[in-house]
Amino acid sequence: MEGATDLTKGEDIQKPPCEEQTEQASVSSNGSNEIKSRAIVKYSSAPAAAAFARLQEQTDLKLPPANWLRENAKLGPTILGNSRKSKPFSSFGMAYDFIDTVGKEVDVVADSENIKKLLKIPYSKSHVSMAVHRIGRTLLLDELDIQELFMRSSQTGDWTWLKEFYQRLMDQKWQRKKKSKEHWYQKAILSKFLYYSINGDDAAEPVPSTSHQPAEEQDLREPSRSDHVAWPAPFETLSSVSEDGAASNQGLKNDFVRNILWTFEDIHMLVGSNMPIFGGGRYPAVSLRLRDNNKPINVLTGIDYWLDNLICNVPELVMCFHVNGIVQKYEMIKTEDIPNLENSNFSTRVIKDIAQNILSFLKSNCTKEGHTYWLFKASGSDIVKLYDLTTLCEETEDKYRTPSAMPVAVLLYKVACNMMIKKPQNRKHYGTIRTLLLNCLKLVDKGRHPQIIASANYMLSELFQLEPKKEESGEGSLNGNSDESYSEDEEEEEEELPDSDENGSYSCPPNPPEDCKAVAIIKSVRELSVPEKYKSTHQIRPSCAFPVCSDTEERCRLVLSYVLEGLKSIDCSIKKEGELPAADPNTPIPLKYEDESANVVSECLEKQMALFLQKMESSDKQCSSRSGIAPGSWQFKMKLQLIIKASKAYFVLSDAAMSLQKYGRALRYVKLALQCYDAYSCLCTNQVPDVTLLLCQYLTLCGDIQLMLAQNAGNRAAYFEEYNYQTRDDQEILHSLHRESSCQGFSFVTDLLTDLECQLSISCKCYEAANDILVVTNLKNQSPEQQSQVLKRLGNIRNEIGVFYMNQAAALQTERSAHRGVSSAEQDLWKKSFSSFERGIASFKSIEDTTNSALLLCNMGRLMRICAQAHCSSGNDERRGEFSPEEALYYNKAVDYYHKALKSLNKRETHQAVWDSVYWELSTTYFTMATLLQDYAPISRKAQEQIEKEVTEAMMKSLKYCDVDTVSARQPLCQYRAATIHHRLASMYHSCLRNQVGDEHLRKQHRVMADLHYSKAVKLFQLLKDAPCELLRVQLERVAFAEFQMSSQNSSAGKLKSLCGALEIMMKTRCAFVVLQKELECESDQGAEDGNELATDSSGNLRTEEVVKLVNIFESRLSFVLLQFVKLLSSKKKSSNPPEEEASLKTYKQVYSSLLRASTNKTSTLTERLSVLINLLDQLTPKSEANETVIQ
Repeated sequence: MEGATDLTKGEDIQKPPCEEQTEQASVSSNGSNEIKSRAIVKYSSAPAAAAFARLQEQTDLKLPPANWLRENAKLGPTILGNSRKSKPFSSFGMAYDFIDTVGKEVDVVADSENIKKLLKIPYSKSHVSMAVHRIGRTLLLDELDIQELFMRSSQTGDWTWLKEFYQRLMDQKWQRKKKSKEHWYQKAILSKFLYYSINGDDAAEPVPSTSHQPAEEQDLREPSRSDHVAWPAPFETLSSVSEDGAASNQGLKNDFVRNILWTFEDIHMLVGSNMPIFGGGRYPAVSLRLRDNNKPINVLTGIDYWLDNLICNVPELVMCFHVNGIVQKYEMIKTEDIPNLENSNFSTRVIKDIAQNILSFLKSNCTKEGHTYWLFKASGSDIVKLYDLTTLCEETEDKYRTPSAMPVAVLLYKVACNMMIKKPQNRKHYGTIRTLLLNCLKLVDKGRHPQIIASANYMLSELFQLEPKKEESGEGSLNGNSDESYSEDEEEEEEELPDSDENGSYSCPPNPPEDCKAVAIIKSVRELSVPEKYKSTHQIRPSCAFPVCSDTEERCRLVLSYVLEGLKSIDCSIKKEGELPAADPNTPIPLKYEDESANVVSECLEKQMALFLQKMESSDKQCSSRSGIAPGSWQFKMKLQLIIKASKAYFVLSDAAMSLQKYGRALRYVKLALQCYDAYSCLCTNQVPDVTLLLCQYLTLCGDIQLMLAQNAGNRAAYFEEYNYQTRDDQEILHSLHRESSCQGFSFVTDLLTDLECQLSISCKCYEAANDILVVTNLKNQSPEQQSQVLKRLGNIRNEIGVFYMNQAAALQTERSAHRGVSSAEQDLWKKSFSSFERGIASFKSIEDTTNSALLLCNMGRLMRICAQAHCSSGNDERRGEFSPEEALYYNKAVDYYHKALKSLNKRETHQAVWDSVYWELSTTYFTMATLLQDYAPISRKAQEQIEKEVTEAMMKSLKYCDVDTVSARQPLCQYRAATIHHRLASMYHSCLRNQVGDEHLRKQHRVMADLHYSKAVKLFQLLKDAPCELLRVQLERVAFAEFQMSSQNSSAGKLKSLCGALEIMMKTRCAFVVLQKELECESDQGAEDGNELATDSSGNLRTEEVVKLVNIFESRLSFVLLQFVKLLSSKKKSSNPPEEEASLKTYKQVYSSLLRASTNKTSTLTERLSVLINLLDQLTPKSEANETVIQ
């Protein structure tokens, strides 16, 4: 044989110890044509090749040798050689053993005899009847023995419909053909020849013939019914699937001596062969053939011998010729020379074309996985037809199930299992896996094979990866989920399965009416010899592509539908002595507290939490299933997996509903997730860390939902409606869960309550439970991120509870009468709030969250301020009393907490917004203290000087933490606060100056400080643009301050200087009057449009009254200043008055006169009065300054 022969040991497969894997590549030449052939022995149960003994001439093969049919014969199971008939579905046995190759690597799985029969179709007139099944890209070929089928149908009636169809097809009644005596004679002498040819200690010796034939020879002639290999029964008894998810082989064993991975040109085949191979000496591997010398070798025999040697890597053929059983001679032939033998000449290229055409024809037309196809050629006919037996079976009135359904279903299941096990590379095959499993479920009898049903549905649910929706990342997948889509360009090997039976040129011709049942027809076997006559033009893909689920709820609902089918299958398979009382799936189980008061709920929560944690810590847990399911059984293991899958689906649904703000729906889903876990915990006796982490996630999400329900109480009616709704699937899943558990282990956290305090308390308990689980099960070190998230939420909910109690206390304080003291209810609320804040800070500190710690410290400062406000004293007339020591104590505590918050942040860069907020609150606290000290001075306890000192210190500290320079949304507030502080300080120094007697140094100091703070207040109010009244008030106080200074002056020059200063201040108030005028005009226009609605606006009236008061004061002070000016300037001698003073005097007189006339006009409106004042101020303003003002 040309080409190198290399026998090498291949990779091991889990087979019997005698297994080996050898590989040999060969090139067979026929003239100028070469055929590429490569074979790898994947498995062999044959003993070492026995050296064959060349028989003496004239050896009588009719006599049995001494070693005939002995068990220790070196031929092993190949006793009958090629004449041995394989069992039905033999290809399935090979597929089960080499499941990795099915659907991906191999095009064909078949017995070598079936391969040869197909390749000989154009040369042979004999009939062909084969069953074809498709698994992915692999075709499984098996002989469909019509005689055996119809003989069985007469006993069982299984194939009656096919028998009737066959009789209509052939237009004749079926009759069983009996094999001739010559057939059995040839089989017998072949068997004896092979045993004669064994070279060993028990070498063959003839034994005398006896009249009594041995039982073995009788078996060779006519197999008995006990050993007769019939078509398999419809699998009444099905072994359960094994623990690793593989299914039973259903009695379909791989009974071939060798399994060979044979590559013929570009066709990859897994072939089973029983051909005996001999070796030894100078013939390492030869095949033995026995031929009648009187009958020449024909083409069919030559093709048989050539293909057998190619498939089994045998380089040479030894031919033994006999006449009537008497050995005549031997002849040695190389494998590559077989196609050129006399009377047996054939083209190897034609064989190659036949193989490629048949494969293309079958692949193009056998498109539906799970269907049984029948390739049929009648004896003497040139037409080959392909029928879909599954479709024909379904069309019958009785809806028969083909006997091949179960083996196909098991194979589909095993291939899917194998693909699922290979997790790193299985994701791109999810569409294929889903198709395999769905087709498997179509074929399996649900009542007889619950384990396959449950396992297949579980694997279908596993195809959908369930993860809560997260922010889009750069590693985004198709349609939002990398596991949801099935790429169209993943595997070039996979071909597309058309949805219909249309197959282009292979469609059924309309001529004969019976051919309308055929899927496809080869009109003439001669077409198979034409190169590429039949070509598969379509790439094959699963007919049921993996669904693209961009919607989370759709994906989870699909998962839950598979889980439900699996649970139903398991529940139906569990045998119990007494059934549980059937719960109505349409009636939801009420899980409400009898009393929803916060105290009762809190006590219930504490008790149930304690019981739950005690159960978590217990090490001797036992299975407490109500259904009596046996621990360790397949039902037990599968139900655990399905329950956890359901809980994950409900968790993802809850998370999705949470993101859509459907909080009632979210609570319902997380309740179902926790009910699933409760059923799981009743079944499972061990703590699985991953499942325990899932429980922490469920409780955390439940806490989030309860918190959001508390914060969105306005939509409570809609939330109740969402919460009480249930789908049919949810009801049935819950019904299955109730078979194992009451599912009320977490009812204390999944109820939808109406009390806000209860909801906050439940949310807190959820987080506490999640944290306690992590601590108790020692998972906090394994999952620090989870621990951090839980503690952060725990700190947040404690802050929410603290704020809730703080607001409750503030509300009680508002409702309380001013003369009544602090109530015990208020004090209790303060204590609860303070305790919640403290525990929240502890949670945040444990994860080193300085920002949130600062926020809680800030809230504690606010709580102290509320306590201070509650302790304000009141007099007998219900007016505000003096600033009390209790107020001072709580305000100082508030200041301490604000300083702690700043210390926690350390610097502004840590979190600018929080830092600025704490600064503002600290400034507010100091400002409030200073204002209360100033307005309600404790003069009964402290000296005026001490009070003034404390006010000054508090105001300056408030000013320190009032950031007027940083541009932010709060900057105008800071500027207003700073201006108010300067105004108050200026007023205080002004008041001190008025009341101070004696110490001139101190008076001077007060005068300087008052003037300084008035100036700063004016600058800040001018920046604000929207505080004209405040600016006007400060300016009027400055005028009063100037008048007070003038009153203490004796010289005319001094008084004139003071009056000039006062008038200058008044002229600078023009901008305030302009702003007030515009505001009044806008209000007037708006009121006219709105039907004078603003006329009744109390805030507008108050502001108008304030403006009127300020205008009155301004008019009086301006009148006074102008009058003093006129008096001082008029008292001077006219000769000494410069021209400028004369002009000023004239102007002052005119303005004074106009002002008096305007003041006496009682009918003038406020707007008109403002216009007059603006006009008068314009007259007083020098032209140069007026121009500057306009420019500004």
